[in-house]
Amino acid sequence: MPVFFIQDAIKFPDLIHAAKQEPDRDFPQAQTAHDNFWDFISLTPESMHMVMWAMSDRAIPRSFRFMEGFGVHTFRFVNAKDESTFVKFHWKPKLGLQSVAWNEAVKINGADPDFHRRDLWQAIQSGNFPEWELQVQLFDQAFADSFDFDVLDPTKIIPEEILPPQPIGRLVLDRMPDNFFAETEQVAFMTQNVPPGIDFSNDPLLQGRNFSYLDTQLKRLGGPNFTHIPINAPKCPFAHFQQDGHMAMPNPVGRVNYQPNSWGEGPRETPVKGFRHFPEKDDGPLMRLRPESFADHYSQARQFFISQTPPEQRHIANALTFELSKVETPVIRERMVSHLFNIDETLAHTVAAKLGLKTMPKPAEAAVQTRQDLEPSPALSIVLNGPKRFEGRKLGILVTDGVDATLLKALTSAMTKEKAMVEIIAPKVGGVTASDGSWITAQQMIDGGPSVLYDAVAVLPSPEAVDELASEATARDFVADAFQHCKFIGHVEAAMPLLAKAGIADSLDEGVIVLATAKDVAAFVKELGKLRLWSREPNVKHGKASIPVK
Repeated sequence: MPVFFIQDAIKFPDLIHAAKQEPDRDFPQAQTAHDNFWDFISLTPESMHMVMWAMSDRAIPRSFRFMEGFGVHTFRFVNAKDESTFVKFHWKPKLGLQSVAWNEAVKINGADPDFHRRDLWQAIQSGNFPEWELQVQLFDQAFADSFDFDVLDPTKIIPEEILPPQPIGRLVLDRMPDNFFAETEQVAFMTQNVPPGIDFSNDPLLQGRNFSYLDTQLKRLGGPNFTHIPINAPKCPFAHFQQDGHMAMPNPVGRVNYQPNSWGEGPRETPVKGFRHFPEKDDGPLMRLRPESFADHYSQARQFFISQTPPEQRHIANALTFELSKVETPVIRERMVSHLFNIDETLAHTVAAKLGLKTMPKPAEAAVQTRQDLEPSPALSIVLNGPKRFEGRKLGILVTDGVDATLLKALTSAMTKEKAMVEIIAPKVGGVTASDGSWITAQQMIDGGPSVLYDAVAVLPSPEAVDELASEATARDFVADAFQHCKFIGHVEAAMPLLAKAGIADSLDEGVIVLATAKDVAAFVKELGKLRLWSREPNVKHGKASIPVK
């Protein structure tokens, strides 16, 4: 996410304390749906932009492969002439953006707590290497001075429509670590680790992080020589006089370990190729305060919300309702709703109604009134930035003995051509016998392969086996969940008894597609590129249609 909860680094311990389990009871763990967190947030108006991001579908990505990354802060590029250009970093996934539904996320976590790690593993092992494009927003001091908000405020963004990011490189993950502890658990990322040519801005949160991350790694990895661990060690030749200390690995020889020295030994600084700070000129006293240019806490929060499609706005309202429903103190709920009035009045009323507030709070006092003139930024929507293709996604195919071999082959071949993955789910993990007598090996049994693990599903039972399949609760859930989560469902005519038992037979829409023969596969695959039929969502509740879909 490109923004953060706070503007002042000194508040970081408070934020972390508030988000973690409450100290007098040690729960809830790994969750923010509790009083302490929302008490802190409701008393910190600068958090409202980040709250919109955190309550949006950005917080429940379908995969790391379909997720954007951001540098959050404003950095500097510095060239050989000591000329500076401000820069913001963006990572854009090659396969486009995608999220999951909240109900789906909860079930994924229960079905496979390693879902995201497994997803990366399978993609890399199959040769479909995850890839991101590195893009940068570049601007000078004149632009910074003319922009509506302070570019050094870590709770603000520069909309891509105003300053389009430019591609400069890419990141491809083409292998897994040989040992996860050695190469992942011990890695020490720090914001102050920058190569020559990149420098820091005066973003106050960035400056605080530059101090705190070194302290973090000293404590986490046990001492000052964590840079000797292979995963953190420089890959290019590097010489300096720093030595000794706890767990030192190199064995330097000789008398000299300092500079300057008169012995003529050891490395020397290289001003031309080495790191140089940009010689920025600054006027006025250095003080610990919040500048007035950081005081607008609601305008970009509103811009983010109005940039979402209706389904995404609905998800934000539902997420806020869920989180605040876990807050036991009514005044905290009311305080949060008062902030929402400064973002979007309809959102505030929706959340208040869902929470059952007896009295409507007044809008929170704002240091700067919310601007109503900021245009929506389509780049902020996941739905508007989807891939329009099924590449890199996974189709789950539910089969039984007697499955149409020709149809199954056509479907798997089409997925291979689409650069998508397929998993076969069967009543037994061993597999099934197809209509032509061939043996089809399954990757999952129906009890362990729920539809939440897939981006779309195909249901291909034989007429002889469908009644037994429909008697299985997990098979009914497979279909009902896929429908509830707005996924595309392909099915043979023989599957209708299962669809009926799952409660969706009377509510079929254009996202439920009949696969009568192998010729129907192409049309089904074309629809899969849409990923979800979000227009179905208002009409489904708990897996069943509450209103007939027209």
